Amino acid sequence: MHTEITETIQGWVFYDADCPFCTRWAWRTDELLARHGWHLAPLQADWVRLRLDLKDDEPLLEMKLLTADGRIFGGADALVHLARSIWWMWPLFAPAQLPGVTLVLRAIYRRIAKNRFCFGRRCALPAKPVARHRHLTSSFYDLS
Repeated sequence: MHTEITETIQGWVFYDADCPFCTRWAWRTDELLARHGWHLAPLQADWVRLRLDLKDDEPLLEMKLLTADGRIFGGADALVHLARSIWWMWPLFAPAQLPGVTLVLRAIYRRIAKNRFCFGRRCALPAKPVARHRHLTSSFYDLS
């Protein structure tokens, strides 16, 4: 089945490619995100680390989102921004506009992110940093 991909670039969604939970989420939503103008790339890609000014020894604690106009969101704030751009995700976006809801969403996100290697009845914490991923590292697309 062929799905239409929008020509409007909303931006990039960056995920931790060393995290099985994150990678499964990213690849399951890849087509959906592309239909709405979002592109996926791993946080480990050299151009992503450079664009987000991430240091090699800096732990990857949350997903990041880079909008076409250069704004950067992380964690729950990134999810809320995504929800704003996808009509059926508005049930997440709308309550986030109420006082205090974003704080709760951030706490929930941090809790899930902290335990993301422990889903599936076992913990699979990486023993050491994994070598940089070579896919999607060739260049940064000009979003201006």
